[in-house]
Order: sequence, then structure tokens, then C-alpha cells
Amino acid sequence: MAALMSSVIRGLAPITEQKSSSLLLLLLKSNNSVVVSSRRFVRGLRRRPVAVLYPGEERETLIKAAHQNKQRRQDPGTQQHQTDGRRVKENSSEPRGRSSGVQADRCSVRAQLGGLRFDKALPGDKRLAKIVSIARSRAFREKEGKVLLEGKRLICDAMAAGASPQVLFFSRVERLQELPLDKLGQASLVKVKFEDLRIWSDLVTPQGVIAIFSKPDQSRLTFPKDLRLQSIPLFLICDTVRDPGALGTILRCAAAAGCDRVLLTQGCVDPWEPKVLRAAMGAHFRLPVFSGLNWDSVLEHLPNPVTVHVADDTRSSDAEVRKPGRVNHEVVEQYTESDSDDDEVSLLEQKVYHENWAQRNTALVISDETRGLSSEALQLAEETDGYKLFVPLAPGAERLNSAMTASVLLFEGRRQLMKFTQKARRAKSTVY
Repeated sequence: MAALMSSVIRGLAPITEQKSSSLLLLLLKSNNSVVVSSRRFVRGLRRRPVAVLYPGEERETLIKAAHQNKQRRQDPGTQQHQTDGRRVKENSSEPRGRSSGVQADRCSVRAQLGGLRFDKALPGDKRLAKIVSIARSRAFREKEGKVLLEGKRLICDAMAAGASPQVLFFSRVERLQELPLDKLGQASLVKVKFEDLRIWSDLVTPQGVIAIFSKPDQSRLTFPKDLRLQSIPLFLICDTVRDPGALGTILRCAAAAGCDRVLLTQGCVDPWEPKVLRAAMGAHFRLPVFSGLNWDSVLEHLPNPVTVHVADDTRSSDAEVRKPGRVNHEVVEQYTESDSDDDEVSLLEQKVYHENWAQRNTALVISDETRGLSSEALQLAEETDGYKLFVPLAPGAERLNSAMTASVLLFEGRRQLMKFTQKARRAKSTVY
């Protein structure tokens, strides 16, 4: 059959296409040894051939070879389409369906962001896994020197103080537009799904923007001038405060009271932990915060001379208030029982918080409510002629936690220092 067909086709080569088709049909019908359905044969002729051969060895290719199709894909300038045997050229600069619409959207978004470019995070992006490492591991934060900030307000406060983000993750372009775009030129912007941010965030309702910063250097940060001008010579020392929420609240109160700086001893919780950052509400970027200090280095951050007072965490009521100059023997017995290994017992004079204790350079020590004051803090208060300050409570009331005690004493210290400053100014003006 194949030999018969090939011989017939070779014989029909010099004949025209129409005559060859009719003659071939007659030959097939007349041959008794070959049974071919005419309907099937006509359907086969209607199919599109690879090439058409004409007399004189002329050839027209309708379906291009593979290497020609590859060249056409490599040339983005024009695209060829075939319609009813005719070639139609299309200019690639004209819109081409969905791809052109996506490109137009990207251009408009880039114009809204001031020309900033951003990437889209793919599933399994290692940059997302780095968020949880920074958030939950203090050792990793200290090793890498990174800090994780979440939320518009906290990120804006950090950039206003001079900190620059390295990587910023956002879920929507509108969230990115709320930030100062002129300070994001050196940051890597990554757009992620809101569901991914919810997985890595510690918040119940994430705000849709998380940034990774280098650990800020307190000496290089620029704090708001209006707050620094209102600062008073009041210094806060946190003695082994280990509760993140309490430390964040204490920092927030210190910034609101106008403290000059905050000093954290080595036993305190990491101030750059996410829970501390959220509770502090941007206080890290409103006043200097020095962490990981021993008691020798604490003195280096205090002026000379300075008076150091400690906050007494014992339970006291109005009926138990002692007269100035007397020692509370119950407190002495308490310290004697808890610090039986120490040779010396602190005999600091107690003083009610609203009595005069803040004059000139004043430092206040706040301790953890579960561990109490350290011997180094009591010794420093004794050496600088400080007092043991307490807040009298109603009978039967539980003692205040460290954050509430700090807020009461800090604002009272501010009131006394402001009053002392006004008296000094009036006295100076009277002399002149």
C-alpha cells in the first residue's frame, strides 16, 4: 500500500493540485486490492499540510520549524500570527491582555511609592523565617545585632531617631505608604501575604508591617529636641527587672516624666524584646536606654555628685509611716532574714514618697517585685546619702508592682525637681 501510494504521488508531481486530487481518487476507487473510504480521504485532504509543493520545486512552508519558532520567541519586537494562510504582525508595544495590565499596575504602584521597588515573598522564603529567630532568641539578636520592630508608630519613631531599616515586610501597599518613603531607599522591601505575617507576628491582630533594624547605638540616635529640652536631672536605674511588660511600662513612664536616661543592670530582661518594645510605646527612641551594665559602669553613666534613692517594696500603710530619722526595724529584720549571708545590714532611712528627696542630680532605683533590691543598690544609696522611698497603702491592700511604684515616684520626683528649679531661679533673680 505504501509503495503504491508513493509511486502514485511521484507520478502526479507535474500535474496540478486539483487534477492530481481527482485522478488519485479515481485510481484508489478502481483498485480492488485497496479499500479506502472516500469520506476519510476527503477529510485527510482538508487537514493543514506542513508544506505545499508546486511545479518547479517551489515550496511554501506553513508551519515553521522548531528553530524558527525559537527565534521568534527570542525577538520581543514583533509576533507573527497566521489567520487563513495570511501572516499578521503585531507590535509588542501595544497592550497584550493580562500581562500588559499587570505591568501597568506595577508602574502605577511604583509611581505611588516614589520609585521604590519591592519583591514578593515566595513560599519558604528564608527572610520570613528570620523574623521569628530575632523575635524569640536574645542570643540570636545579640549575635546578629538585629532588632525587630512591628507596627507603623514604632517603625516611624525609630526612623525619626535616625535608625535605618534593613528589611521591611508589608502586606499591602497602603501600609507602606504610611511610612516615610524617603527613608526607605536603602531597605529591602518585601511584600508578603497577611496570613504569613500573622504566623510570624506575636500580635493577635498584626498591623501588616514588620521591619528588621540593626541594633541602635544610643550615642548615634537623635532624640526629639522638644522632649530633651524638657528633661530633668532625674536618672532611673532598673535593678534586675525581669518582667517584659513591667520593664516596658517603666520605660514609658520614664520618657513621660522627662528622665535624662535609663540604666539597666545585667539581670534585667532584654529591652529589645518584642514585648518590651510594645509596652514601651516608642520610649526606646525618646530617651537613652543603656542595658547590660554592671554596678561599676552604672556610676560612669551618672553625674558627679548624685544622690541615689531606692524604691522600698515592703508593705506599708498610713499607720506604719515612721517619723523622719527613725529606722524601720521590721524592714531590718526582713533584710536580716533574707540576706543572712551578708555581714552588713542596710539601715537606710525610710521616707514617704511625697516628702522632699529630689534635689539637683537624683537617681532612683527600681527593683523586681519578686527579687527585691540587690545589695549593690543598697550600698550605692548609702554611699550617696540616699533614702528608701515607699508609697503608703490602705490597710489590707496588696503592694504595688514595680511599674506602678516607678510611675508614682518618677512623677513625684519630677514635681519636686521642677519646684526646686523654680525656687533657684527666683532666688537668682532676686540677687541680681
